[in-house]
Amino acid sequence: HSSPSRHVVVQYHVPWTRSVSCIIDLGLSEQRVGQPTVNLRDLGLSDLRVGQLDELVNRLLPSLSSEEGPAASRWRTSHVSADSFFQNKHGEDLVVLFDESVLNQSPLHAICSELQYWPVRVQNRGFKTLRKSRRMESGYQGLAEPEGYTTAFMKGLLMRPDKSPEAESLDHVVKQKNLQGDQQDAFKSGFTEGFMRSQAFTQRTHDSLRRTRLILLVLLVVGIYGLSRSPFLSVRFRTTSGLDSQVDPVQVKSVTFEHVKGVEEAKNELQDVVEFLRNPQKFTVLGGKLPKGILLIGPPGTGKTLLARAVAGEADVPFFYASGSEFDEMFVGVGASRIRNLFKEAKANAPCVVFIDELDSVGGKRIESPMHPYSRQTINQLLAEMDGFKPNEGVIVIGATNFAEALDNALVRPGRFDMQVTVPRPDVKGRTEILNWYLQKIKVDPNVNAAIIARGTVGFTGAELENLVNQAALKAAVDGLDQVTMKELEFSKDKILMGPERRSVDIDKKNKQITAYHESGHAIVAYYTKDAMPINKATIMPRGPTLGHVSMLPENDRWSETRAQLLAQMDVSMGGRVAEELIFGDDYITTGASSDFDGATRIAKMMVTRFGMSDKLGVMTYAEVTKQSPETQAAIEQEVRVLLKDSYERAKNLLKTYSDEHKTLAEALLTYETLDAKEIKLVLEGKALDPR
Repeated sequence: HSSPSRHVVVQYHVPWTRSVSCIIDLGLSEQRVGQPTVNLRDLGLSDLRVGQLDELVNRLLPSLSSEEGPAASRWRTSHVSADSFFQNKHGEDLVVLFDESVLNQSPLHAICSELQYWPVRVQNRGFKTLRKSRRMESGYQGLAEPEGYTTAFMKGLLMRPDKSPEAESLDHVVKQKNLQGDQQDAFKSGFTEGFMRSQAFTQRTHDSLRRTRLILLVLLVVGIYGLSRSPFLSVRFRTTSGLDSQVDPVQVKSVTFEHVKGVEEAKNELQDVVEFLRNPQKFTVLGGKLPKGILLIGPPGTGKTLLARAVAGEADVPFFYASGSEFDEMFVGVGASRIRNLFKEAKANAPCVVFIDELDSVGGKRIESPMHPYSRQTINQLLAEMDGFKPNEGVIVIGATNFAEALDNALVRPGRFDMQVTVPRPDVKGRTEILNWYLQKIKVDPNVNAAIIARGTVGFTGAELENLVNQAALKAAVDGLDQVTMKELEFSKDKILMGPERRSVDIDKKNKQITAYHESGHAIVAYYTKDAMPINKATIMPRGPTLGHVSMLPENDRWSETRAQLLAQMDVSMGGRVAEELIFGDDYITTGASSDFDGATRIAKMMVTRFGMSDKLGVMTYAEVTKQSPETQAAIEQEVRVLLKDSYERAKNLLKTYSDEHKTLAEALLTYETLDAKEIKLVLEGKALDPR
């Protein structure tokens, strides 16, 4: 330091830092002419002793000796990247030039005076991200201090020991720093402000992370959905998830045409298919070809699936079964692939039968919809497999549907489903056969007459008749019987047609009497009217929405009805209201005849507008009455009113004639609640009934 040379050059090797060259004017005296005067009081360090000042300088500045020491090791440590990889790895010389003019100035004074030339560098995250902070103003007095940063706090911060025990609380920190009253308040306020700012920063960071995670999750879901819509990914899913499993034929040997009852015409139509499957050379030698597809059309429960199984069972060939809904899938192209696999296996096992149930699910009309751009692939593949460029010999496709109107026109053209077989509801003969078939499977009374049940189940399908027999068997089991009788069969029929009995309904004596006379009025008119249907049963037991009913059975299924039969039905419908009027008077008629009037009015309108049974309007039909002229509408209403009035008068005259029989039958209904056809006949003939 006492060298007469003008400069003292000290060279340091500082790795991981930028090469810094600066001139530090170190004065050995506290004051020099022409330089600003700075004393220790202005710096807040007046109470420092000489030894403490030297220690402070040694901590702030590197050792000027070339020996390696703690200070030099501290200056070697840095985490700020340099301008190049070479400088980061090997470092760069740090040259510090000391002017001899500063030898007369105190070290602290020189540091504070020349600190303006020191570039202060702050690390930023990432590689080679270096930015400069604001430069300090010249002179110590122009330094920008943070708000609330006092000289006492600076002194305590500079003089804190390197290794201090952990503080358990804020008061403990204050005690360690030996701060006074006003300094404690400043320290606490500064600490609180810093803590609150850090908390706010942490909360903002957490909110930002939460929003980022939510956005990433949404993007991930959207991306997965978009990928799933692509054909490539759907193929990957299809091949890896096992959606297209092996298609195996089903050997059907237990079902033959003997198990199919009530659809003789459909069985006869399918006999040719069975013969082709048994002996195909019989047809090919003549050059003929059997239809490739057979479409079974009919209401639900009529036996379409059973017919298809019977075809496979009779021919003893492999039977491939598939439902239309099995070809529907959310992945693009899966339905078409399953169609290809099905027909590929069928061709390998030809001759065989391919049965597609609920065909309207896969073969519906093709539409152009932006919501379902790939909805036509499955049906297009089905069309190509049935009658495409490649021949499809020996594979009989049978389709079943109860909604033939929804099928695509290209599917039902000749060459594909070119043979349509209607499977209707069974007639009375078919219903009798079906009932006898299912009655054989349960314990039944030998006196049971299936024909009577068949007459009372007009419109029932085979599945509904099976349910009827099953309900009767359950009823017999509940009652503790050993076998099923006609009573249980009638009970199950009424339950299916009108609902279960409501024995818990508490009906007073007056209403019960009105119901008995009302139902007996229907029975009397039906019994003494020539063209009315025979009576099956009369009851005043509440079922469903009704308080009682009279059931009538036709001798056979009626394919057409005469004018006399229609008028007889109207007369029977009027019998209930007429009976209430004759017995209880006009002031005590009830609303129980509303459904009767609905039926009579419907018959009268059809006679006038559709059947041409009106002398005034002639043989002309009126499909939509509301579109006719006012004069025509008035004439139609007048004719309907005349028919209803005449029917009402005929029923009244008949009940007046047989008033005694009417009262006798009503009393029997009040006593027994339910009377069958034989019991009604005995009552009207004046004979006594067997006590129950």
